[in-house]
Order: sequence, then structure tokens, then C-alpha cells
Amino acid sequence: MNEAATERRNFYGRIRGKTMRASQKTYLAEDLGPLTLPMITREENPERRPLDLQQFGGKLLWLEVGFGGGEHLVHMAATHPEVALIGCEPFVNGIAMLLGKMRQAHLTNLAIHPGDVRDLFEVLPVASLQKCFLNYPDPWPKARHHRRRFVTQGYLAALARVMLPGAEFRIATDIPDYVRQAVEEGPKAGFVLMAQGDTAWGDWPSTRYEQKALREGRQPHYLTFRRGP
Repeated sequence: MNEAATERRNFYGRIRGKTMRASQKTYLAEDLGPLTLPMITREENPERRPLDLQQFGGKLLWLEVGFGGGEHLVHMAATHPEVALIGCEPFVNGIAMLLGKMRQAHLTNLAIHPGDVRDLFEVLPVASLQKCFLNYPDPWPKARHHRRRFVTQGYLAALARVMLPGAEFRIATDIPDYVRQAVEEGPKAGFVLMAQGDTAWGDWPSTRYEQKALREGRQPHYLTFRRGP
């Protein structure tokens, strides 16, 4: 997939939702700046210089692609203080919700890229991630839109480049065809399917998207991949 085509085919939908509460606007104004990773976008870093991993203090580095309202990301940061996490999300309302949760939890091991994860992939050093999460991504249900899904080679190959050999890639979804595409496309990018089924991981916190799926009669599905050697 060439660069121009990738830019036109975002795997995410809208970037703004309903009007935010005053408190959420405050979180964005006061907290987002200090938590945002610098030198990620092309405007800030046109030469695409690699991200300095020393800012994470030597901690293992995990990534969540599209963190929604932030429930899972905050849970993982609180459960694993020995790890540094990056949350990537272009949806402004979701970012505001995450910031509110971070204030309550007093987390210090979490950074944000409030934009397209492809910008981050371009500047992350090779083999820098130990774990990546993709939870309830936009399903793009129409067949003509399947090429917009994250589980296509344009995204998966870029993710594989920045993951350590043996690193874990988790996907949670309630869309059977998304499972099909992930299982088909993952190995082409160097990911080995280790497990799949309807049993969640031991450290999994049920999110709002999962609860919505269950209310509407859709079965969550969990896939675990490993980055090949």
C-alpha cells in the first residue's frame, strides 16, 4: 500500500463526538500537553527522526492502538507500574475520558499520541515494543471498506517492524469477520497465532465496548499473536 493510499484509508472513523463536559475540556487544556509524546507528527518531525526511548526510563514499552474511553489502558498502567504504556487515539472525546481516569488513578507511566498511529510507527525504533493491544477496533462492516481495517498489511507490517521478536499482540473484537481477517492477515506480516476463543486474558478488564456487544447479543472474541523471529 503506497503512502497516499494509506493516508486516505484511515482505520478509525470520526475524531470528534458530542459536546464535552466542562471538566473534560479542562482535562484537555491542562493535562493533554504534558502527556503528549513530542516529535511524532510530520509537522514536528519532518525528518522522521527516531523516538528517544530514554524518556521511558528503561521500562518495557507497551502500546494500545485506539484506546476508546481509556478503561483498558488505565487498568494496564495501574496493574503494571513497571511498564511504560503509550495510548494512541485520534478521537478527542475518548482522549478527554482517558485524562479524567488518569487524574483519578494518579498514573505516571502512561503517555499519549492523540492522532494517527501510523505517525508513531514511523518514528518508533525497530523492535521497541514488547506488547500491543487492539481492542474493539472500528469493524468497517461493509466489504468495500475491509481494506480500512487495522488488520491489513499496511498497518500490520508497520506494527511488526516495531515489535520485538516474541512480542505479544492482542486483539479483542465482537465481529466474526474481523476475526477471520486477522487470522488470515496476521501471519503474512510475521505474526504467529497463539490462541483464539471466547475466554479473555487473565488481566483483561471488561470495557464499555464489550458490555455493549454483550447487551446486543454479540460474542466477544480474543486473539493472541506473537511476533515471529
